[in-house]
Amino acid sequence: MALMTGEQYIESLRKLKTKVYVFGERVENFVDHPIIRPSINSVAMTYDLAHDKEYEDLMTATSNLTGNKVNRFCHLHQSTEDLVKKVKMQRLLGQKTASCFQRCVGMDAFNAIWSTTYEVDKKYGTKYHERFRKYLEYVQENDLTVDGAMTDPKGDRSLSPSEQKDPDMYVHIVEKRADGIIVRGAKAHQTGSINSHDHLIMPTIAMKEADKAYAVSFAVPSDAEGVYMIYGRQSCDTRKLEKDADVDLGNKNFGGQEALVVFDDVFVPWDMVFLCEEYEFAGIMVERFAGYHRQSYGGCKVGVGDVLIGAAAVAADYNGVSKANHIKDKLIEMTHLNETLYCCGIACSAEGDKTEAGNYQIDMLLANVCKQNVTRFPYEITRLAEDIAGGLMVTMPSQADFRSSEIGEVCNKYFKGVDSVSTENRMRILRFIENMCLGSSAVGYRTESMHGAGSPQAQRIMIARQGNLQAKKDMAKKIAGIKE
Repeated sequence: MALMTGEQYIESLRKLKTKVYVFGERVENFVDHPIIRPSINSVAMTYDLAHDKEYEDLMTATSNLTGNKVNRFCHLHQSTEDLVKKVKMQRLLGQKTASCFQRCVGMDAFNAIWSTTYEVDKKYGTKYHERFRKYLEYVQENDLTVDGAMTDPKGDRSLSPSEQKDPDMYVHIVEKRADGIIVRGAKAHQTGSINSHDHLIMPTIAMKEADKAYAVSFAVPSDAEGVYMIYGRQSCDTRKLEKDADVDLGNKNFGGQEALVVFDDVFVPWDMVFLCEEYEFAGIMVERFAGYHRQSYGGCKVGVGDVLIGAAAVAADYNGVSKANHIKDKLIEMTHLNETLYCCGIACSAEGDKTEAGNYQIDMLLANVCKQNVTRFPYEITRLAEDIAGGLMVTMPSQADFRSSEIGEVCNKYFKGVDSVSTENRMRILRFIENMCLGSSAVGYRTESMHGAGSPQAQRIMIARQGNLQAKKDMAKKIAGIKE
């Protein structure tokens, strides 16, 4: 089966026995849980748009492994055109969901592990690349959502994995057997983990020989024995549990999701192991995944930014201030910042090149510049949106107050904006902006812009490494006539 529909995807999750905890309690039916379901709807959009003729060129690709039509989220990039289409696809989905649609981490992991395993095999004569090829064919054929899991809890950040007092602060191999390995540890902040069919694990930092037990990459089903997930709560999340929850939710249908994924002595058969103690390749895999994922933010955050800019403009209309010059200027600035992010995403894609393994990789320097801008610009876009919306965004009464037989009339009277717009519609757009800037959608926009795909310092380290400062110094000396 290839190219599932959104409904087929949702039904496929029901067949899993994924172990999920929310607010300290085991959730038996996570698919219909009101806090989790919006994030599942976001993923479902990645499936439905693949069947829409208008978006088919962006949402699907021809597999280089099988020759079949596959969802682009399961695809290995075969050209710079593929890299550009990836960014355009992500912007589209951001526009459709105003949230995180969660499949990017798996796609970025596929491409990073593909090229890295090729090089490991070349050096050591291992069979990781062949194993990974078979696994990816399985993923493509079944159109799976895969959680690319990299971030470990890390414990004491000043210590390496092998120096930690608690060895489980990084996922590690605890036993190697004839039929596979046993792993223990956890991956934190995992985007879309509960909504994924499989988990694809990677190391989180460069390592030395003493850390070789932590240099491991593998795939397991989300409901494998010993795997369980603890849902990360979000601002305003309990609003989804309120009776007749609607207006106060802002973005009612879509949302993002993160979780702590625990591996409690999980068995992984050898055919699902893609790195095992080859520690010198851990950093290479990390850098490649990070590069791809930093490129991703030049698409997804831009699409969500498009919606936030539109929401701010609607709020200005409803407040009766859309003709004010300072409002126009703020909307221009938001658009300028948003399109600058998009330029970076497109640029690092267009400047990509072919890896030894055959898939295409972005320009690493420009990808890191892209993500460095993402750690800043969405915060300014958010600030301007809140400025335009006004303080009522965070001080208005609840939906229940507006619908109360006793005080509803008063609320609707005193919170009305322009006469042609209902008070409820004004409240809806303000709650929507609140949700995007401060609430559950913020997990896929503002705060994730800072820490997703690595914190700002991680990009600065890579910019310093990739910036080739010596070459720039040589240029200057030559033109200045300096002879040494």
